Amino acid sequence: MKAVHFGAGNIGRGFVGLLLHEGGYELVFADVASALVDAINAAEDYTVHEVGEGGRNTRVTGFRAINSATAPEALVAEIADADLVTTAVGPNVLPFVAAPIVDALRRRSAASAPLQVMACENAIGATDTLRAAVADQAGAEWDALSRRAVFANTAVDRIVPGQPAGGGIDVTVEPFFEWAIERAPFGDSPPRIPGAHFVDDLAPYIERKLFTVNTGHATTAYLGAQAGIERISDALADDGIRSGVSAALAETSALLAAVHGFDPDDLAAYRATILHRFANPALPDTVWRVGRQPVRKLSRHERFVGPAARGAELGLPTTALVRAIAAALAFDDPADEQSVELQRRLRTEDAISLATSVTGLQDGHPLFPAVRDAFVARADTLSARGPHAPSRDLRDLPG
Repeated sequence: MKAVHFGAGNIGRGFVGLLLHEGGYELVFADVASALVDAINAAEDYTVHEVGEGGRNTRVTGFRAINSATAPEALVAEIADADLVTTAVGPNVLPFVAAPIVDALRRRSAASAPLQVMACENAIGATDTLRAAVADQAGAEWDALSRRAVFANTAVDRIVPGQPAGGGIDVTVEPFFEWAIERAPFGDSPPRIPGAHFVDDLAPYIERKLFTVNTGHATTAYLGAQAGIERISDALADDGIRSGVSAALAETSALLAAVHGFDPDDLAAYRATILHRFANPALPDTVWRVGRQPVRKLSRHERFVGPAARGAELGLPTTALVRAIAAALAFDDPADEQSVELQRRLRTEDAISLATSVTGLQDGHPLFPAVRDAFVARADTLSARGPHAPSRDLRDLPG
């Protein structure tokens, strides 16, 4: 069996690639980073180091890499006779993955088993997004080509922090992982992935993960940055920050129970597990890595506005989530392009219009007044510093 995985970064090697290797797949990584591709091809193996309670080291073999930018024909040839295609590239990159998949499907024998495709991204319906991009690229051919592939949504969860310098292609991860996959698209022939579980209805699992793990992780980062704390684990050791994160997750759990019928006690245990994972001192994760791209994380269906908006519509509490939104607006990192752009727009644009532009909420939505006030408060803070005041680098604060 052969799997082509788009995205040879830390998640690709330390999570998806690892489990595919353990399932017996020959691994072909596709990436545009020339140095990374060369390093992978120069290595006979790499090690995934699980740090923290119950951690183990796993040696991965049987892989190679292709530069998808400079060797597109070789990539298409690999996909054409592969069994499985997975991605960990970020939701915005998925449309660029579509073209080689379409070209490969054109070459694939109609008698072959359908190519199994899964986008393993931190987004709801990421595989649906990829499938739509593939169909759009195929145009009039899609009706025929669609029989040569099956697409299944997934929910993936593993903390893979920024890696220490000089580690080569080895990857440090946490011991915990979860990979939930839609069962129906595969019929009687699901992919062989040890540790993954196949479910009939994926939506509850995706939202439980996104609104607990992703919401909680980002809340920890933004509250930690406000407090001048560098590491995620150290932020969780602060009683005030832990209380703020716990309150935000209590609000998302109330929504998950109301919408999907999760048992509140099970959700409480899940939250406790998540917080324990974040507090793992062996993970060298920082608030800067986790907090990056605040504009995306403040968008309508993401980890803050998504659950807060639905909670407000149902009359559920959202105070802690709004506080997290306000902390995200204050995330001022000169090394992150979205952070720089957001702070510039808060200085120069009408705060109320900007609130609608960033969050997708309209005046009249029950959450909008609180979100509007958070945007106005941040804009007022920046205005008080003066139009030419430099961005405040929170890295310089004592921690």
